[in-house]
Amino acid sequence: MSAAVPAVPEDGTAEARSRAPALDLPTVLLALAILLLGLVMVTSASITIAGRDGAPFAYLQRQLALVLLGLLAAAVSFAVPTRRLEQAAVPLLWLAIALLAALFVPGLGHLVNGSRRWLRIAGVNFQASEAARLLTLIYVARYAVRYEEALRSGFGGLARPLGLLGVMALLLLLEPDFGAASVLFLTGFGVLFIAGARLRWVLAMLLAAGGSMALLVLFSTYRMRRLTVFLDPWADPYSSGFQLTQSLIAIGRGAWFGVGLGASVQKLFYLPEAHTDFLFAVLAEELGLIGVALTLALFLALVWRTLLIARRAYEAGLKFQCYLAAGFGLWLGLQAFVNIGVNMGVLPTKGLTLPLMSYGRSSLVTTLAWLGIVLRVHYETMHGTRRAPREVRG
Repeated sequence: MSAAVPAVPEDGTAEARSRAPALDLPTVLLALAILLLGLVMVTSASITIAGRDGAPFAYLQRQLALVLLGLLAAAVSFAVPTRRLEQAAVPLLWLAIALLAALFVPGLGHLVNGSRRWLRIAGVNFQASEAARLLTLIYVARYAVRYEEALRSGFGGLARPLGLLGVMALLLLLEPDFGAASVLFLTGFGVLFIAGARLRWVLAMLLAAGGSMALLVLFSTYRMRRLTVFLDPWADPYSSGFQLTQSLIAIGRGAWFGVGLGASVQKLFYLPEAHTDFLFAVLAEELGLIGVALTLALFLALVWRTLLIARRAYEAGLKFQCYLAAGFGLWLGLQAFVNIGVNMGVLPTKGLTLPLMSYGRSSLVTTLAWLGIVLRVHYETMHGTRRAPREVRG
């Protein structure tokens, strides 16, 4: 004998869902607050560098253009039903691999500061790893749904997506981009764990991945030098430790309330990459501990809200959508943590931007596009049709 379990009336009823707003207002407001704070800080941090060419607000104008382009990308990604992304996950994965492989094609890959991370197409540089990471995690989310039983039952179901993540990380390491590889690997791990991978296998693979990364550091003079500088930047403060020491000086000068917006000294050609990788140090110097606490609170709130959207999607039976939103939350939190950790000398220098804040073409546009997907997940959860209830035997 079988009987269908009736759906429990809740806020997810058809009438309630019809009244729900199309966009998740807290997510939108938090993202806009971080974007606006980023625009202010990019302007402040870059005004000296841009002023050398007689256009002190050049980076502000470019960042505004990038924000508009990113918002357009968010609108496009919001308009695409997530089932289309699930159906196209395999082609999107091949596109991600092609983007990373194209970096090593003469004429396409562009070398900057010793790293081959940019594709130059029609005179425009595009950082392939940003889009490749998003496309890879879309496939990981689809795998977690399609092979859920294998993922939950043993090591074999976990080994296959980890092998894929290892291949993508290897392509990123060849650029080299150790930071992007680490964030991608850890985010993929997080999504698979949320999807039900056994904790013991996840921990075992994390230890194996950690050992592999340690070997990469030990057998690479470049990475070992970075690790040594991170441990004691004051041993060589005018050469290899220059970036980190200037960042620490900037953060120390900020004290409780900062030196005032626009009054940073370290951005005056002392702190390299002040408007990109080390934007947080300028923020700490000018806005002090209060500004730092506000920034951390905004990122924590956005991560929390994104994970809440993921949980609601899971409760609605939308597992693929849940893993997409959770992947964004994990990635956002990890990359922000790494960037801030680098600025504060807690982590070795990685060359990762602060999401939604640092000046950066590909990073900003891709992040906003991914945010559009998260807002689409919220929309489908609140307005979509819930999956049919399961039957129980009795």
